[in-house]
Amino acid sequence: MILIEDTCISDDVADKFFVCDIEKCKGACCVEGDLGAPLEEVELPILEEIYEKIKPYLSPEGIKAIEEQGKYIKDWEGDYSTTTIDEKECAYAIYDKKGILQCGIEQAYNDGVIDFKKPISCHLYPIRVTKYESYHAINYDRWSICSDACALGDKLGVEVYKFLKEPLIRAYGEDWYKQLVKEIEDAKLSRGL
Repeated sequence: MILIEDTCISDDVADKFFVCDIEKCKGACCVEGDLGAPLEEVELPILEEIYEKIKPYLSPEGIKAIEEQGKYIKDWEGDYSTTTIDEKECAYAIYDKKGILQCGIEQAYNDGVIDFKKPISCHLYPIRVTKYESYHAINYDRWSICSDACALGDKLGVEVYKFLKEPLIRAYGEDWYKQLVKEIEDAKLSRGL
């Protein structure tokens, strides 16, 4: 376990390997699960604000789901997530020509239409953050649908924290990330790796 400021990072983030292999999984993380992507409360007004700009990037089914259910939903525990189509894929996800799910929000971002890349929970995946009163628990979420990503990460020698450098910096800042790298490298040295 690594402690930095008000975060507690599981060793799996440092030790496990991961690189998305979207050609194989086809974006399954945008379909599987009980709900849509978890949303931070600060992201709710952003979705309200950008919706008209991202709407052209969404599928007719996604637009219908959003316009019927809202731009996000609140679950039984009071948490927010993206709207889904028939309780399956995220309403903001779109299939490309190869049948791979892509994020419509991210497509609009890549085209320079908006300056919000995508919900931080999506950007950080396979890390899931649990927020407690005095700290954040940062854990690697093992999921069978990502077995190809684990295999590719192992083949390429890319640990979770390296694969997720950009979103970790987005979430916690560059100084925090540099400290994370230092803590991991120091631990590896002390273990003789």
